[in-house]
Amino acid sequence: MVARIRIVVAKPGLDGHDRGAKVIARALRDAGHEVIYTGLHQTPEQIVETALQEDADVIGLSVLSGAHMTIFKKLIQLLDARDARDIVVIGGGIIPQDDIPLLREIGVAEVFTPGATTTSIVDWVRENVQDGSTVEA
Repeated sequence: MVARIRIVVAKPGLDGHDRGAKVIARALRDAGHEVIYTGLHQTPEQIVETALQEDADVIGLSVLSGAHMTIFKKLIQLLDARDARDIVVIGGGIIPQDDIPLLREIGVAEVFTPGATTTSIVDWVRENVQDGSTVEA
């Protein structure tokens, strides 16, 4: 039996638009993964704490506020401080193409921009995350 991937889907910051995050959470759950949706207005500290408490394999952030660089950087720093960089970090939302390489440099495994299908996100998780770590190519 294959272990289910545990995914924390979070909506950081003051942005109150969570329909996309809920759609992604549902698609991942329907694909057989265990999904914990944290709700709106989460701080990076709250998200990391939830991921650790839930023994998450993946943290997926939905960021529409334009604060993606700050939020992802803080989240990665907190994971480093808690010796939890085995948790795969992915994200999506309104993120300029020019920022995606910078996010990857700081440790974000994948970024899904508007137009990404739920199927492509589910497939990426299935193909790239096993036992809490990204699959090496």
